[in-house]
Amino acid sequence: MKIWMTAVAIYLAAVNIIGFIVCAADKRAAVKHRRRVPERTLFLLAFIFGSAGVYLAMLAFSHKTKKPKFAVSMPLILIAQAALLCWIFHCLT
Repeated sequence: MKIWMTAVAIYLAAVNIIGFIVCAADKRAAVKHRRRVPERTLFLLAFIFGSAGVYLAMLAFSHKTKKPKFAVSMPLILIAQAALLCWIFHCLT
């Protein structure tokens, strides 16, 4: 495996773990009526390739699944990013 592939894999793992944790923390804050994570932050995490982590947390914790903005956008972002990554890895290897 090329070094850039390893770096990309580490980055993707890290940003998705962070996205999952932030979404879980936001759900916990919502339940406890505490200060919430801004939606902008969740979308930012998704756009920097953390969409899988955010989407998995949404499903795991039933968090923001009733908000159309999230229920539609997160899977679409994930699909687009997966397609882009497949194209990049296919073309550059």
